[in-house]
Amino acid sequence: MPDPSSLAPGDPAPPFSAIAVGGEYPDAGRRVSLDDLKGENVVLYFYPRDDTPGCTTQACGLRDAWGEVSRMAKVFGVSVDDDASHRAFIAKHSLPFPLLADTDKRMVAGYGVWVEKTMAGKTFMGAERSTFVIGPDGRLRAVLRRVKPDEHVDLLRKALAQGRGG
Repeated sequence: MPDPSSLAPGDPAPPFSAIAVGGEYPDAGRRVSLDDLKGENVVLYFYPRDDTPGCTTQACGLRDAWGEVSRMAKVFGVSVDDDASHRAFIAKHSLPFPLLADTDKRMVAGYGVWVEKTMAGKTFMGAERSTFVIGPDGRLRAVLRRVKPDEHVDLLRKALAQGRGG
């Protein structure tokens, strides 16, 4: 398995298993793994924290493009927030897609997005806003690192459109 921080298209997607809430999953949540999604295009978009300005912009952009995006892939937002926080975020913003609770930080580590950040002169660890498109074969089709919230949907559309041709 490659170094998670250098994952690139063509690499096998790191396996994962996490609780999904929202979208097609019941309020109580259900464990979902990469194995469950074989044969499908999957988008994992990692974001720092529920209900913060940038994360809300990103999530609502996906919500507003849901009719188009949902026809191309199964989409999962991923953060280290718990399922209760995810349910509140989904309800507040009417998000149509599920969120994965990565409270043990295995997914952010496995995808190389748990990184050192600096804000207001303080250094801390947090999730990098990055998106991974996984093909039906379980291999990465696109890796979008350090995505800007308001550019995410357009970048994702392009990545998914390219994946449909291959």
